[in-house]
Formats: sequence, C-alpha cells, structure tokens
Amino acid sequence: MARNRMYLYGKNSILERLKFGPESIRQVFIQENFNAPRITELINSHNMPCRRVSERDLLKIKRADRLQGIVAEVTAYVYTPFEKLLHPEGKEERSLIFLDGLNDPHNLGSIMRTAACFGGLGIVIPSHSSCDVNETAIHVASGGENFVPVAQVTNLTTALLKAKKSGYWAAGTVVEGGQDICRTSLPFPLCLVLGAEGKGIRYGIQKHLDLKITLPMRGAQLSFNVAMACAIFSYEITRQRG
Repeated sequence: MARNRMYLYGKNSILERLKFGPESIRQVFIQENFNAPRITELINSHNMPCRRVSERDLLKIKRADRLQGIVAEVTAYVYTPFEKLLHPEGKEERSLIFLDGLNDPHNLGSIMRTAACFGGLGIVIPSHSSCDVNETAIHVASGGENFVPVAQVTNLTTALLKAKKSGYWAAGTVVEGGQDICRTSLPFPLCLVLGAEGKGIRYGIQKHLDLKITLPMRGAQLSFNVAMACAIFSYEITRQRG
C-alpha cells in the first residue's frame, strides 16, 4: 500500500469522514447489496468516484472483519505539529494526553474516540516504540480522528519538557501510590501521561512529573486497560476544567 493513502472501512467511520473531511476521500467502494441511504446521498452530493463491487472483491481491497459493505480510499493520516497543540491559534488551550509506549492500535483508536467525545483534548505519541495512527486505530476511533488532533514527536520526554516550559503541568497515572484522582484538584493547563500496560511510565518521564494520580479501585484487585483508564481520567479532567 502506498504510504500516502489508507483505507477506511465500516459505516460509522466513513459517514463521519464524508461529513467532516470529504476532501480526504479519493474513491469509495461499496458492496453490490450495500444499503445506507445517508452515506449514498453524501457520496453523490460530493460527486465522489464510487464503484460497486462484489463482497469478494471488496475483501481484496481491504481484508478486515466487519467491513459492513463499504471501503474508502483516503489520503494518509496527517499529524498535527506539536507546536500547534501547545499554541493553538485563536482556540482554547487543550489538555494533552501523552501516551508512553502504547503499542495496541485498538487502544489508540479508543483513546482518540474518547478524546473526541469529551473535547478540548489533544494526543501526543512518540514516533518510536509506539503504534501509529493506522487503519485499525482509525476504524476503532469511529470518526474521532476528525475531531481530535494527534501529534507525533521524536522524543516524548523532550516534548513534555517543552510543554512544561510553556506553562503546562505534568500529571502521570500510576496503579498505586498516587493521589486519589477523585480528591485531587488538577492544575491547568495539563499534560496527562499514561504509561504502557504492564510497564507503566518510564523513569525518564516519571522524574519530570509534577504529580502522580491513581484511580481508586475498591473491588477486585485488577486493573483497567489503558483505554478505559484514559476515559475515566479524561472525564475528570473535563469535569474539573469546567
């Protein structure tokens, strides 16, 4: 697959892209028995190249579960420059979610969807030892990629230090030993750092944190996966930010 293109699949992902980013769509492939009037209407209104193909041919274009009868060839995902996240032009400052060593695109997609739903959030990922915003992540995001900016940086620690110099506070999530998020007054503007499952936040980043926060769990001694934890922390950030 050419590096300047990707494939979206599934009704929700393509519907949201048709509504909020139609210029990125090159062509659409729909299964012969595909029936979704709103999607078809938008394809026609934008005069997009569209081909009806068999289920077998659709799977040749994009092999994945739950294609739902539609695939769209789109331009490759465009990351937001980190400086634009730190200094948005004419927009309210965002709280930034730093993802340290996240390797599962399903979790990244879930986090993108969460951030899009709450609003006022941006995501920062490293270019090494981390998954990219790939087709799987975008599929799971279900259109969230149209609303939440993601910056990809060479060095996550350097980016966090740059954010702190710009006035941001750095809070890191830990399984135990941190301040109870329910009883902590969060400082803003805020960078929330989430570590990889099992490994947590690397020491090189931990030493630059201003505070460590924990989710209280009074039930079974298990733990949330990173996407679930991010959703809870994002809710509390949004609630406190007002």
